[in-house]
Amino acid sequence: MLNSQHQFYLLSEIFISLIGSMLIFAIWSAVQRYFKNQLVHEITIKRVDKGLIYLSLSLFVWCLSAIITLFTTTVGNEWIILISQNIFSILNSLFLILALFYLDHAPSYLYNNPKNAKRIILFLIGLSILSFILAVIFKDGTNTYGIRFSVIPDLLLSAILSWFLAISLYRTFAYRKMKIVSIISVLVIALIFISQFPQAFHIQEFEFFSDLMKIIAKTGLISIFLVLGTSWVIELAQTPNVTTMRIQFTDWNQLSLSIPTKGIENQMVEFGSKTTQFNNFLKFAIRRKYAQEKDMCIEVANGGEIQSQTYLSRIVENINDILALQEEGKLNRNDLFTFIGQGKYRLRFIPENILIDSALLKEFVENTDNEKYGGYIPR
Repeated sequence: MLNSQHQFYLLSEIFISLIGSMLIFAIWSAVQRYFKNQLVHEITIKRVDKGLIYLSLSLFVWCLSAIITLFTTTVGNEWIILISQNIFSILNSLFLILALFYLDHAPSYLYNNPKNAKRIILFLIGLSILSFILAVIFKDGTNTYGIRFSVIPDLLLSAILSWFLAISLYRTFAYRKMKIVSIISVLVIALIFISQFPQAFHIQEFEFFSDLMKIIAKTGLISIFLVLGTSWVIELAQTPNVTTMRIQFTDWNQLSLSIPTKGIENQMVEFGSKTTQFNNFLKFAIRRKYAQEKDMCIEVANGGEIQSQTYLSRIVENINDILALQEEGKLNRNDLFTFIGQGKYRLRFIPENILIDSALLKEFVENTDNEKYGGYIPR
């Protein structure tokens, strides 16, 4: 039977998780409603809005888990509780891994990497099955005192997920210049991981502190997810609409640029002596306009065609300097380039809004250093 303190914890978890899940779903709905036209042109790129759906589902799993635990504990069926806990553990891990698959700043091992994501999901499912087998072998239950061997695999599972989440959220908020939130997110995830230990060493005297720690940690994580969704909506609102952006390469080291939402209308950009920057920019444009989907991006760093992300930043900084853009109107790297994952970037302009002078294009692809680019151009 439940004591009143643990019953209060379960009821709190039910309503907090449900409300959090609904709020994140509401943010996703708003993104679809207000930014659908902007996102449809980048449909092949894994976007954060799909990650929001999986974050919402992971919170809903917490809600369902608490509901099942509340009712099954009332009737006292220990095995139903253990089976349901394993099933919900698998579902929660699945949705969180799928969410990280869509987060731009998740580790490259996960972001937009179907093969590795599937491997981790299968590994997590295996750990959950192992947890249930150990519960049967050692006859562990939710009221077992001392070491619960069946919880050890869950601790390992929690450690893996906590590591991926901590890295992803810290990088995301740090990139968005929300340093305090990035630090808080790491602390909250660490607290969630620590809150799992009382399950492995079930000591009745610590039940109150265990429940208190878990409700604080889960409430904190839900808040972090809400900040993540909200900050991404703000980022979308500030990112130029790709359908209105146009670029025309008119001559060597010279192009015409239009980004109306940034106040840039058919302005000429003379790269001058910055030949490498112009060549790199032209490479992105040729791939985006002529290449097949798989070849539209360029690997940056990691031994790729472009040696460092600094080269991308310099293109943007040079354009800002040439056009003498004010601080509030300056271009960011995300305005011109889309991160694909695994160190790869693609130009954001849609193909029909990219124009390249035929003489310039012919001279560029005939250069021995750019021979492969001739293969992208239809004959």
